[in-house]
Amino acid sequence: MGLFSVLAVLSTLTQPQVQTTSKPRPFYLEPRFELASPLPTIPGVMIDTVANGYGLAQQIAKANQLQARIMWIDATANIDRYNTEEKIIYLVHQIKAVGFNTIVFDIKPISGQVVYKSVYAPKLVEWRGNTLPKDFDPLTVMCRAAKNENLSLFVSMNAFSEGHRMFQVGPGYEKKDWQTVLYSPKPAIRLDSGPPIDLTVPFDKVEPGSVSIFTSADKVPKTDLDGFAVIVNKQFKMESTVEGTALSDGIKPLAKGSIVLYGAATAGAFLKANFRPNDSIHFDTKPVYVPISERPEEQYPLMVNPNNPDVQKYEISIAQEVVRNYDVNGIIYDDRLRYGGINADFSELTRAKFEEHVGKKLNWPDDVFKFTLSHSLTRGMKPGPYYDAWMAWRAEVLHDYLISVRHALKEVRSNLQLGVYAGSWYGEYPALGNNYASPSTDAGFWFLSRAYRKTGNAPLLDFLITGCYYPTPTIYDTMIRGLGIGNCVESAAMLTNRLVRDECWTYAGIALSDYKDNPEGLLNGLQAACASSQGVMVFDLSHDVEPMWPYFARAFAQPRRAPHSSPSTLADVRRRRQLLDRQGLKEPPVIITAGSSGTGQ
Repeated sequence: MGLFSVLAVLSTLTQPQVQTTSKPRPFYLEPRFELASPLPTIPGVMIDTVANGYGLAQQIAKANQLQARIMWIDATANIDRYNTEEKIIYLVHQIKAVGFNTIVFDIKPISGQVVYKSVYAPKLVEWRGNTLPKDFDPLTVMCRAAKNENLSLFVSMNAFSEGHRMFQVGPGYEKKDWQTVLYSPKPAIRLDSGPPIDLTVPFDKVEPGSVSIFTSADKVPKTDLDGFAVIVNKQFKMESTVEGTALSDGIKPLAKGSIVLYGAATAGAFLKANFRPNDSIHFDTKPVYVPISERPEEQYPLMVNPNNPDVQKYEISIAQEVVRNYDVNGIIYDDRLRYGGINADFSELTRAKFEEHVGKKLNWPDDVFKFTLSHSLTRGMKPGPYYDAWMAWRAEVLHDYLISVRHALKEVRSNLQLGVYAGSWYGEYPALGNNYASPSTDAGFWFLSRAYRKTGNAPLLDFLITGCYYPTPTIYDTMIRGLGIGNCVESAAMLTNRLVRDECWTYAGIALSDYKDNPEGLLNGLQAACASSQGVMVFDLSHDVEPMWPYFARAFAQPRRAPHSSPSTLADVRRRRQLLDRQGLKEPPVIITAGSSGTGQ
């Protein structure tokens, strides 16, 4: 039920009641699930009418027949589709012919290279055997082709990612001082009577200089004459020792739940010096700070530090360069408008800036948080007194960066627009610093402190796309299939729409790969996306799109303008929202349906 439906229902409460002798009926008997067809030329889908449809943006877009239909063109995966002028002209014509009204062309992938002619960034000329001629500028041709076909064209950039670890390319490898510094905890073990020492993980493995844990006596090394072993019972108290030549005879089988601490050389000497019968052992961590390039297993993007002024200046320079030289409608930042994780950035530069923010020197990093380690080697986190302040400050840095970018774009052309793509499960994004909600969002997420709420980015955006990447279209379908109701396109898009709270347009992204060999499923996914947001983004052109062209043509047979093509309409939506807020109209609680993990890392 949408906002206007709610108002209509509320108005009936003031109507005079007719006395009757018949049994009173319930207030209303409308079914919760009803057929919806925002794309009227294909079969509809069953939509949750109680949870879905709220918001002025949703209602006004529907009333004005505004609907985004966006095709995303990934830079690296599609080189062979845009490396000549003829290919681009054909591609853009095909996208228009099947009913899309907007193209997002990725021009700065996570490698930090760009596909256009830049004075700042290196040119992408080859990817997995496909080449882009060094003297060819596909963006010039793309702009001309999109304009000829009357399509909106946005360029996508990966802010704060300046390299690809799989291929070891990108400017971030040369600018090591730009790289984000990870707080990478080193596992340690501490005895009641001694300091911590490095702990080898996983179990049953030997590492020089570290204490090892063995879960079976017969796995303990028998060849090190300077080895020292401590038998620890299931209460994690030290019982007895075996050392030197005695180890060559092996250790007696362990009691159930017992373990062996083992060390050789310096680690063995540590155990021997600190052994006390019945003392407890404790698992701990020691902070280690490393540039992300030294932890290549972390993620594919080589993330740089958003707190670094030189990094921000560089990213803004690229954004201005593009909109100054190319006739695009605006920029959309891809999913790297964020930090490298909860453990980034812990550089000395960031420490100084955060200490300046809170106004005191900190016990670093424990005053923010300390990584912990359980007896099963499960890593946890102990929040420090400045944990909440840290989370809100990181989000504030990205919020302020978007203010700077928006100002830089408007300096070039006042009508340029700014969008963001992010993952749809909002519950994961505090760890990454990206708060894409409205500052006035009131939802039951535990991290929404007053300070964090203020960092909401939605008012700075013209539209937000979230990745509602599920093969299941609707809540109705999840219930039939026995899935969690959050694991569908409808739930993900619905949550985004409520979080943004009419501050910008919201579009549901669907992954074409989720519907491979399932074109009818694609049609249902498109319906669900358009029913629960103001449009759909399809990712990506490279995902075996050819068999799907006829299905897009069916779905988009009736042309529609994208909401972002009418800036005055968004201004009207925002004005009406402010009016309703001043009148004190309360919306129903935001329904939180937990989605699947995944934030583009």
